Amino acid sequence: MNLFDLKGKAALVTGGNGGIGLGMAEGLARAGAKVAIAGRDAGKNSAAAKRLGEGAIALAADVTDERACRAMVDEAASRLGRLDILVNNAGINIRKRPEEYSLDEWRRVLEANLTSAFVASQAAYPHLQRDKGGAKGGKIVNIGSMMSLFGAAFVAPYGASKGGIVQLTRALACAWAKDNIQVNAVLPGWIDTALTRRARQEVEGLHDRVLARTPAGRWGAPEDLAGIAVFLCSSSSDFVTGTAIPVDGGYAAQG
Repeated sequence: MNLFDLKGKAALVTGGNGGIGLGMAEGLARAGAKVAIAGRDAGKNSAAAKRLGEGAIALAADVTDERACRAMVDEAASRLGRLDILVNNAGINIRKRPEEYSLDEWRRVLEANLTSAFVASQAAYPHLQRDKGGAKGGKIVNIGSMMSLFGAAFVAPYGASKGGIVQLTRALACAWAKDNIQVNAVLPGWIDTALTRRARQEVEGLHDRVLARTPAGRWGAPEDLAGIAVFLCSSSSDFVTGTAIPVDGGYAAQG
């Protein structure tokens, strides 16, 4: 038995058309899962689905719109024929000092990063829930951040949302264990994506500080998230739930 085999499984990855989301989606697809990519940019979605190969589909959706988010989950399950895996990766960041945020900016970040994960998970629950034979179940992976653990002066709403992701993960894990649904969080470190490239432009000295603190001596790459995605979405993690796992090259361990 291959504990990491995802053949016959269907996955939805929000924000899966680039960066960390695409890196995880590629890992799931290589392990045999049929994958639905969801995001607001239809062109990027289509390109990402094509990159994943046969069986992958693209869904255009704004996860901050409750109806659209719930419809996205149902459409993924309908088009893939089932839904076994949900990866809540969609998110945004606005970098400012705390006193400079408007309440609208605060709400935008919380809705995109935290509320959308709750809504999508709630919508996915009926698809993942045990059937009468007790055979069903599924996996939810929520994407947190190093800012789930550490503070930073320029990410107040982002850090609050990612700290919330860890607590949401624990709550869902406790509530849905009886339905054989495992819920875990991944806390990426400094990964080289479009978002972090912009951060390096906006935050002076960030690149060098990250390298100095990371024992691996490099920034991460989106493909570094593929393995943890396969582990948490396969039967190899059936007794792992409610965890928050850093994937950060040792950043969190370094004193």
